[in-house]
Amino acid sequence: MSSIQLDLTPLDNAIARLDEGWTRYQRDVSDIQIRDGLIQRFEFTYEISHKMLRRFLELTSANPAEFDGMAFQDMIRTGNERGLLLGDWPAWRKYREMRSRTSHTYDEEVAIEVVKGIPAFQREAAHLLQRLRAGIE
Repeated sequence: MSSIQLDLTPLDNAIARLDEGWTRYQRDVSDIQIRDGLIQRFEFTYEISHKMLRRFLELTSANPAEFDGMAFQDMIRTGNERGLLLGDWPAWRKYREMRSRTSHTYDEEVAIEVVKGIPAFQREAAHLLQRLRAGIE
């Protein structure tokens, strides 16, 4: 039995909401309100994903403090090295750029660009959840 205590429910729920939003958006890609909701769901799923990754790395490290001040890209590289992520730093840098651009989704082109990247992120988040579950069990 593992001693790792990490509640993955928030990540599981966020991924489910993102998947729901994607499915609904696919029914009518001209619905800007649904698109905007989908982008918001991407935002919080992205935030929860990397926070859960950091927590897991802290909980499974001999020196948890090393992750406190660790740069985001180093945390992603570490997660990738441990097989927790599908994508490497360039992929996660793209997700991070998508997230930083979401405050500009009033710009039609930006919103469309962010939405285009969501399916790859959905696969990434689902993989992360699966790997975290396996690491906890």
